[in-house]
Amino acid sequence: MTTTTESAQPKAAPEGLSPEARKLRNRSRLKRSLVGWSFILPNFLGFATLTLVPVIVLFYMSLTNWNIFGTSTFVGFDNFTRLLGDGSFQVAFGNTIYYSVLHIPLTIVVSLGLALLLNNKLRGVAFFRTAAFFPYITSIVAIALVWNLLFSPDFGPINEGLRLIGIDNPPGWLTSTEWAMPAVVIISTWRDMGYYMVLFLAALQTVPPELHEAARVDGANAWQRFWNVTLPCLRPTMFFVTVMLTINSLKIFDLILVLTEGGPGQSTTVISQFIYRKGFEENEFGYASAASVVLFLLCIVVTIIQFMWNKRKDS
Repeated sequence: MTTTTESAQPKAAPEGLSPEARKLRNRSRLKRSLVGWSFILPNFLGFATLTLVPVIVLFYMSLTNWNIFGTSTFVGFDNFTRLLGDGSFQVAFGNTIYYSVLHIPLTIVVSLGLALLLNNKLRGVAFFRTAAFFPYITSIVAIALVWNLLFSPDFGPINEGLRLIGIDNPPGWLTSTEWAMPAVVIISTWRDMGYYMVLFLAALQTVPPELHEAARVDGANAWQRFWNVTLPCLRPTMFFVTVMLTINSLKIFDLILVLTEGGPGQSTTVISQFIYRKGFEENEFGYASAASVVLFLLCIVVTIIQFMWNKRKDS
């Protein structure tokens, strides 16, 4: 019995392109590449000029002893060795971690709670969403002035309210070395919660209502539906919010600068404040660059750990 297997026969190799055709094809590919690079180039030039080159210069400056009025002297890792024994830097590093540990979970809880509340169909919900977001776009200086008045130890409405409920010696808040950082965390959370609330609101719109209906039919209460349905659906947004909050918390500078200027004492001095003082007040740009590199590496390491943790959860 014989069968024909034409499909199994090897096909003849295509004829080679002529030199003219090959030249036209290469020219077409080059043209498409140039068109693509023409779209990428403006953004890349901006990134290289404003980010990549300054970062490279920063790493070099961290290895030098340089002030703005003189020439730089290469000192190797002496600046980093000096940082290890610098008590002020150790305090700033500890304050940065302290602020981040308080600010990140508190902001996530408050912003997610607001998003869950304002995701319901309530009268005037658009107004409340706008009101919650408004502090994020308000001037830092205005926020500092208002909250300094609110936290005034003697005449502030917050301490007056605490006295009314029986607390005879309320905290000194921004004037107290013990309570200054918690006060900064409260103010920062109030300012940032609107932005992250918007992100959570957008994510809540993507949660399929059928999942909630199915869970409700199975007898799940509100907390069980939130924990087993809503929260897993918010996981990508939760990861993004956590990463952004972590980076912004480690780099906190402007709010503390206008609120306390790192005081009282060094109770609210963070790494960014330390860099500012060493670079622009004491004119030690090499030493300040070394502290900047430490902050940069801290942000990178924490972000990588978060990505690895998220990847492990996904797998």
